[in-house]
Amino acid sequence: MEIFRDKKTLIDYVERQKEMGKRIGFAPTMGALHGGHLSLYKIAATENDLVISSIFVNPTQFNNPEDLTKYPRDTDRDIALLKNTGIVDALYLPEVVDLYPEGLKSKSYDFDGLENEMEGKFRPGHFDGVGTVVEELLRQVKPDNAYFGEKDYQQLAIIEKLVEQLHLPVKIHGVPIYREENGLAMSSRNERLNPIQRDAAKVIHDTLLKVNDWFRIITVAEINKRVKDIFDDQRGMTLEYFEIADEKTLKQTDFFYKDKKYRAFIVVNVGTVRLIDNLHLD
Repeated sequence: MEIFRDKKTLIDYVERQKEMGKRIGFAPTMGALHGGHLSLYKIAATENDLVISSIFVNPTQFNNPEDLTKYPRDTDRDIALLKNTGIVDALYLPEVVDLYPEGLKSKSYDFDGLENEMEGKFRPGHFDGVGTVVEELLRQVKPDNAYFGEKDYQQLAIIEKLVEQLHLPVKIHGVPIYREENGLAMSSRNERLNPIQRDAAKVIHDTLLKVNDWFRIITVAEINKRVKDIFDDQRGMTLEYFEIADEKTLKQTDFFYKDKKYRAFIVVNVGTVRLIDNLHLD
């Protein structure tokens, strides 16, 4: 696996690969790699000649400076993990100046309102930060295909909108959520849970499965009440929000329309750890 620590060497490498007709698959990360990230690369390896990873902890998408400080960083461990897979051909480790040549400031985007729903209500400016760094990475890596996990479904939808609006020549792929044995969505934040919390947190996915059973059988209002009741009974957990939203617009719905597709979104604080999850309803 080749490692590139600046923009110029990465771009030179990509140009050589393109000249040889290689199809490039790419999945950017913020490090603290786990099985969910590896699932992206496994799929990318089946659909491309070359797989590129990147690690960059993006400061502009953190609303709370303390969260940025606490974000886990162990690049040596991540490099060893990627090497052991044998499927990642190159790793890009850019510096801030490589992605923010004019200073550490986000661009301003209009994602047709997608940025104002759910996470956007709680994290102002977050998706401008995401869009800024993803746009720059896509322009530098020039992948044919880029892969993002569905755990951050709103982020995936916004990146798809970004590519559409800017006419970037890349196909975006959403990859199903990679889960632990108890159903908990895989996340670097899970490492901050103690064993009791980690086991108890399975109630998040279990609740989403119940929502899927209730889907179109009872009203949205009744589903919302049942979900609230479940978490009112959970010691050490706080339901931050639960929404059923249109998969295309991400707007919360209060009624099920036959011609629309829906997804349930949930955020739960387990102790001091904020966990997100979602599920397509069918």
